Amino acid sequence: MKILKIIMLFFLIVLTSCVSQKKYTDLQNQKDRFENDLATCKNEQLILDANLLNEQNKVAKLENQLVYFKSTNTNLLERLSDLSIVSKSGAESIKKSLEALNQQNKYIMDLTTSMQRKDSLNLVLVMNLKRSLDNFDDEDINIEVKKGVVYVSISDKMLFKSGSYNLSPKSKEVIGKIAKIINDHKALDILVEGHTDNVPIYTDCMLDNWDLSVKRATSIVRLMQKEFGVQPERMTAGGRSKYIPKDTNETKEGRAKNRRTEIIILPKLDQFFNLLETPKAPIKS
Repeated sequence: MKILKIIMLFFLIVLTSCVSQKKYTDLQNQKDRFENDLATCKNEQLILDANLLNEQNKVAKLENQLVYFKSTNTNLLERLSDLSIVSKSGAESIKKSLEALNQQNKYIMDLTTSMQRKDSLNLVLVMNLKRSLDNFDDEDINIEVKKGVVYVSISDKMLFKSGSYNLSPKSKEVIGKIAKIINDHKALDILVEGHTDNVPIYTDCMLDNWDLSVKRATSIVRLMQKEFGVQPERMTAGGRSKYIPKDTNETKEGRAKNRRTEIIILPKLDQFFNLLETPKAPIKS
């Protein structure tokens, strides 16, 4: 019995010893698995951290790009706005320039038409005057167009005695024919200018050549008004004395050419100045 108890105790010790070793092995294996799992988790965590950092870097880059694009877009919008303003301003400037050019072209066309009309009228005047005065010597009467107007230059021997402003009988025939042409063109004005040579003159009635040239011009104007009905408001009388000679005063022939009366037929002064006036720019509303 005692031996039996000893044997059973032995088997119990052996059995207990076997179970403890197995549990230990199992625990050791479980510990190894846990450690492997922990190592795996740590590796995965490192990978996740690396991926997270990479994604964060990507996000940061995208945010920087977004800021850049927003800034660029703002600049583009501002430049587009500026360009729009410049375009509108440029279009308005071009429009104004075109309007000015059109107005200038119209002015030039009107001026050209007026000048052509005036030139045609001058040609008619010259032809009519030459036809009317064709029986007089060309050396005594010269008809020409100068500076855009008609000049009738008459030598003093056809109109006056030497040193006098009293009209000769023959002067009425000459002035009468000129006055008839003038009365046919009532839209024109007449300037009568007296010219002398450089020989000094002094009498009880005249102080100098200024006096003589003016009195000769007024004599013609009075004759045209009183004898031939030329309206006085159309006429101007002026004296130029010796200061605008046609030829030299050193010879007898030259002095004879310088002693003359010029009847200048020209547009009415108000119409003339209106013709030259620059058109005013239209008032912008």
